[in-house]
Order: sequence, then C-alpha cells, then structure tokens
Amino acid sequence: MKKIVVIGATGTLGQAVVTALKARHQVIEVGATRGQYRADITDVASVEKLFGEIGNVDGVVTTTGKLHFGPLTEMTADQFWVGLRDKLMGQINVVLAAQRFVNDGGSFTLTSGIVGDEPIRDGANATTVNLALEGFVRGAAIELPRGIRINLVSPTVLEESMESYGPYFRGFEPVSAAKSAMAFVRSVEGAQTGRVYRVGY
Repeated sequence: MKKIVVIGATGTLGQAVVTALKARHQVIEVGATRGQYRADITDVASVEKLFGEIGNVDGVVTTTGKLHFGPLTEMTADQFWVGLRDKLMGQINVVLAAQRFVNDGGSFTLTSGIVGDEPIRDGANATTVNLALEGFVRGAAIELPRGIRINLVSPTVLEESMESYGPYFRGFEPVSAAKSAMAFVRSVEGAQTGRVYRVGY
C-alpha cells in the first residue's frame, strides 16, 4: 500500500481519482477550501507547509488549476496570468516543493487537457498552459532524482462538466471522470515517466 496525496481531491476529477486509488492505497485528500488538508498551490509556502504536516509520501497527484476562457481579442494580460499562475505554476510549485518529500521510486502525476492538442475558441490560455505543462513534465522526467517518476494526464472534456463547458466543446466526445481516473492509476502504479496519457482522444 502506497501513501498518495491527491491535490484537488474535492473536484469532479479529483473525487474520481481518490475513489480509484483508495481501493489499494492510503489516500490523503487535499482541497483549496475543503478536504482533509488544505493548500493554496499558487503559494509555494502553502505547499511546503502542507508537506511539512503530511511528511514523506509515495506519490503526488494534482487534479486542480484555474484557467481563463475568453476571446483573445479582448483578453488582458491579467486574465492570461490566471492560467499561468494557477494551473501551470500551481502544479509546478507542487513538484518543486514536494520533491524532497517523495520517497525513492515515487511519482508525480499532473493534469492538463485536450485543448493542448485541440485548440478551441476562447481557449488560448488553456492551450498555452496545457502545452507548457507537457514541456515541464518532459523536462522534469530526466532530472528528478532517486527514481522519482513524473507523468501528465490529458483528458478530453468530462461528461460531468458538459453542463458548464458543453458550448466550448461541440463535437467532442466526453468521457467520465471515472474513466479518466484510470490514467492516474496507471501513472501512480506503473513504471513509466515523462509520459502524456491522453484520455478520450
């Protein structure tokens, strides 16, 4: 049994990942405003405090991160920074702060999304962030010490999110959060590193 931290555990995808991992592992649930533990991933000090409390772990999963959706012609730099600060740097902050708390042979699993490969209207921020995360994972994979692995899960739009995001994803075939969670299990329990697991496309 491994000790796995799931950051973003209270979200739609996070809940599915927790359910999938709990069958065989000790799962520590972290949310931004609720959950077993709380952390603000945009603040490195908050992430360091979290792992100072939790201690050493065998895996870290992040299923969280805000993006800005809106027309590029009207987008401000501050709006663009939303995705860079939250979904991109938030997940990178977790890796930077938590790497010394991950046991030998442990893993990180981050989350991007389909718009990295399939841009949509109003999604320039999301496409940029998702592809930057892919670059970070590929780069980090060859540098992380002690056999620590890092992978990225890139799901298509979730069935559970279609009510909110459906208009952005006309013609896309959604997948369930439970199916997407299987890719996180594959990353946590497998042997690969530097991989992007695309789900539903």
